[in-house]
Amino acid sequence: MPLQSKAFQRWLHGVAPDASTADVCRIAGIKRTTLAQQLVRGKVAESTLVSISRGFHVNPVEALSTFDLYAELRGAPVPPTACELVSQIATIDLLRAVVERSEPGSAPAGNLSEPPHPTSVRNWVDAIDDGELRHRVSDTTGIAPQNFSAHLTANRLPPELAIATSRAAGVGPAGGLVAGGLITEAEAGWPANARQEALDNMSQSALVTLAGERLLALGKTLRRQEQDHERTERIWENLG
Repeated sequence: MPLQSKAFQRWLHGVAPDASTADVCRIAGIKRTTLAQQLVRGKVAESTLVSISRGFHVNPVEALSTFDLYAELRGAPVPPTACELVSQIATIDLLRAVVERSEPGSAPAGNLSEPPHPTSVRNWVDAIDDGELRHRVSDTTGIAPQNFSAHLTANRLPPELAIATSRAAGVGPAGGLVAGGLITEAEAGWPANARQEALDNMSQSALVTLAGERLLALGKTLRRQEQDHERTERIWENLG
């Protein structure tokens, strides 16, 4: 849910009391028309707040926490679980780790790529799901299960829904914001190299099993895309 423009303007005045709108947009790297349109509508996107926070060297999590909607972000960061950390490792990095462990002497896998990844949102939800998570989120937020699934398929999660999902799962509130790409690991207070350490602590069997599950899910996605493409091609052929 976007931020109320009045509350946003009060926050902005506290962060940059002497900066003009043009200065704010230039420093934050956002279009002036984008901010103007959001203010006119009375709703400012969380991504806009994050961009401005970074421009003025304010931690985006601390900035978000000043709004009641994101009050759960206040206080010391809650460390992510090992499952959350592993969920934010890209599939290609998992496969490299499998190869490195399976073939001693092979080239090191190298640094892990930064989240978000093409399936980071679904990975995160799957990692913290006890089997009833989607139902609890639906009950508490009113979102239809199919709409929640649509967000996961599109690899996006509105920030307020990410917070609600964290709450329903009983994990730290920032994990979904990292998975959705709104904030970085460092901004969320995740320890440096935490994902690499979580990966290193996985057993060979757990690593191979997870990589296999990721590949299976990827295969299903690719098949759906191919079927959609073939269906579109047939429609064009019939029209032509």
